[in-house]
Formats: sequence, structure tokens, C-alpha cells
Amino acid sequence: MPEDILTIREVAEYLKVTERTLYRLVQEGQLPAFKVGNSWRFRRDDLERWISKQARTTRTTRKEH
Repeated sequence: MPEDILTIREVAEYLKVTERTLYRLVQEGQLPAFKVGNSWRFRRDDLERWISKQARTTRTTRKEH
């Protein structure tokens, strides 16, 4: 169960982006996350759904061009 909740560092490694990028995405409401105290946490299932949505959006955008 603990591996279902990820830290910002773990998500940065998983998505191959900087922690700074993740903070921006979370603050803009683009990436699903929640706070535990002062630390952001992410549910693996939410991230998987977000990735799938991003992939669909990217494919749709490419087809329009």
C-alpha cells in the first residue's frame, strides 16, 4: 500500500521531470496531488489516469495539425 502513495521526488523520477516542474503543475491544478503537512503526495492511480489523459490529448492535438 505505501508504494501507492508517492513523494514529489519519486514522481519527478517516474515522469523524468524536475521537482520544480511538478510544483508548477500542482499549483496550476494540472496534476492531481494532495498535501500531508507541508509535503505534496501523489496517488499512483491518479498519476496513471493523468498520463493516459495527457497521451490522448497529445494524440488528438497531433491529428488536428
